Amino acid sequence: MAHLDADAFYVSVELRRRPELRGMPVVVAGRGPRAVVTTASYEARRYGVGSAMPAARARRLCPDAVFLAPDFATYREVSATVMAIVRAHVERVEVVGLDEAYLDLEGLFSPRAAMRRLVVEIRASTQLTCSVGIGPNKLVAKVASDAEKPAGFLVLSREQACARFARSPPGLVPGIGPKTAGRLAELGLTTLAAVAAAPEQLLVERFGPNLGRELARRVRFEHDGQVGAPRKVISESRERTFDSDISDPAQLREALARMAEELCAGLGLHHRRGRTIAIKVRLDDFTTVTRAHTVPEPTCDPKLVGAHALRLLEDYSPPRPVRLLGVRVAGLVCAGSLAGDPDGPTGRRAARGTGADQLALPM
Repeated sequence: MAHLDADAFYVSVELRRRPELRGMPVVVAGRGPRAVVTTASYEARRYGVGSAMPAARARRLCPDAVFLAPDFATYREVSATVMAIVRAHVERVEVVGLDEAYLDLEGLFSPRAAMRRLVVEIRASTQLTCSVGIGPNKLVAKVASDAEKPAGFLVLSREQACARFARSPPGLVPGIGPKTAGRLAELGLTTLAAVAAAPEQLLVERFGPNLGRELARRVRFEHDGQVGAPRKVISESRERTFDSDISDPAQLREALARMAEELCAGLGLHHRRGRTIAIKVRLDDFTTVTRAHTVPEPTCDPKLVGAHALRLLEDYSPPRPVRLLGVRVAGLVCAGSLAGDPDGPTGRRAARGTGADQLALPM
């Protein structure tokens, strides 16, 4: 089993059209005082710049960095090219993001050589480098692909992974987030080896039977997940954090209408429609409110979605200036499902962190 990850993907795509920036600290980030870093080149990472960091902090850490606005339309196009090359080499592929995928290597003659040929072809076709991890399961493969970036290529057994990362913090393992790592530290368990050596009953008592046992397996790099189809979405949304809080209802309506159009364009591109239309409003005091309305038939009509979203906003009538505004369409089905196909692609959306750690690997 392998995990393939394009190195500093967004930055690498930008450097294809700005080769003069190669070797320089480059940061892809939104604009405005509340913007965050999407990704950073390895030269910028040496200064401590990292993804999801406020762009203002990144500028302080690396004042000489070149900041570029993200271009997600181009990133999606390049991602499609990369994944098409991957699928031409490997039959069973599970794409988990624009820049990464799991590959089932079973049945391949000389899997290591096949993966080396794959990364060479990706680089020749797209100018992008990829890191590869190969292991007996997804967990080992994922951690291995991260271990020697950029352009890493690492093959590990489960036992080798345990030995190599024994002194690493628990947060190295996907699914063990800062909150869980903090609770482990309270028990004096600050390395993977320490957690692996701890009595399972201790973890069960601290985290509960399900989470405790799963932690015990994760730190021993045990994982049963198979390479399968990508997770299906049940909702899509667009949201925007404003550079400065907005009180003007007309400005809010204009922003919401524009987001509804963008959202419906994306839904239409993937032949998706939904019945539940919702808005999200975050006030200047960080109070967050959602409102929703369900329509009789699935839709991706921007006029209909926009009209219901605007009505929800008008009914709520934000009592304070608005910091963030968003629109969502949920209960998604695709063209096959709408046509009566019982196997039409509907399903659950991959869980994303919302402040609590997620132990279910997006694998």
